[in-house]
Amino acid sequence: MSSHGYHVYLSQDVLRGFDHYKYSAIDTSPVSKYITHPFWNWIVKYVPLWIAPNVLTLAGFLLQVLNFSLLTYYDCDFYAASRAHALSSPVPNWVWIFCAFNNFASHTLDGIDGKHARRTKSSSPLGELFDHGLDSWATLFFPISVYSIFGRGENGVDVFRVYLIIVGVMFCFLLSHWEKYNTGILFLPWGYDISQLGMSLIYLITFIGGYELWKFNIPFMGITSSEAFEIVCYVGLIGMTIPPTIWNIYVSYREGTGKMRSFYEATRPLISTVLLFGLLITWIIISPYDIMNKQPRLFYWMTGIAFSNITCWLIIAQMSNTRCELFNWLLLPLSAIVMFVYFIPLGTLELYMLWSYCVLAMCIHLHFGISVVQEMCFHFKIKAFSVPPVKID
Repeated sequence: MSSHGYHVYLSQDVLRGFDHYKYSAIDTSPVSKYITHPFWNWIVKYVPLWIAPNVLTLAGFLLQVLNFSLLTYYDCDFYAASRAHALSSPVPNWVWIFCAFNNFASHTLDGIDGKHARRTKSSSPLGELFDHGLDSWATLFFPISVYSIFGRGENGVDVFRVYLIIVGVMFCFLLSHWEKYNTGILFLPWGYDISQLGMSLIYLITFIGGYELWKFNIPFMGITSSEAFEIVCYVGLIGMTIPPTIWNIYVSYREGTGKMRSFYEATRPLISTVLLFGLLITWIIISPYDIMNKQPRLFYWMTGIAFSNITCWLIIAQMSNTRCELFNWLLLPLSAIVMFVYFIPLGTLELYMLWSYCVLAMCIHLHFGISVVQEMCFHFKIKAFSVPPVKID
């Protein structure tokens, strides 16, 4: 605990690294160049100058939380789109247009926060860390919200297969920042804007035609629409993220423009995430309680929290040009839980262990996030959610 009343997470080396940080990103996406950025450049002009950029970032994140919460209320177990399930009832149609608006607004707010920071002359490392830190948590919401459209009943997808998509989305997000950790440049993935606009469109189509609209088979392929969507997700994740990431890192080493770390140091940031997903998938497979099928949404939520905490430490390391942590301590209680599940027949106690770990991870991550924001505000002598008066030249 520091003398300023907050817990200290950031070392002096990290803070000094932030002092020398310069934002460097490359966005080659045609969708960004010709659609989203021109729209954001236009709409950001209407944002009042007294609104802090971090307020826009937080508002966009909370809109995704609202979508997740609303669909949790109406479709907790992902059976709402199943006409065959006795205890299910469809999600009210108004929810889909509500989600479409929220998703589009969230994507817009996430796109204009940096532009607004430059308008208000309040750009800082805190803004980027705050933005990308919340984005790492938001990776959880995108596939889960769309899942409620297809469901796990007839013409649906199994909850474990959706979990693998969630893991894929999270890992690809991590790769973008791992890439920057080694190259010094954030190469913005093409799939982000495409997926966000596509999600809003899917919500809108569902509102117009109802969830039954998606209950069809693909001609000549023998697969359902939900399985086709699953394939599209994997093609997008693998095709638009992994090859470009590996290539960009290779080029930076070939030309000597990257960080030129050893193989171990370069891959060090991936270890905690690989262990996290390995432990969680192991838990699902060995669970006598059948934890994934009985509590899919809670298991998804817990995964998102733990992943976000690990990724935030990577973002801090790449922005401050310091060494990334090797092992996140949230993996210790998780490892213990997996060992208990494997060696001891826990019964319903396994559910309580899931709840306990979820609450623990949530409290730790929130405390970490709030404390880091306070530390950086004190270090840079700024306020997180207000800006000084400014005039546009």
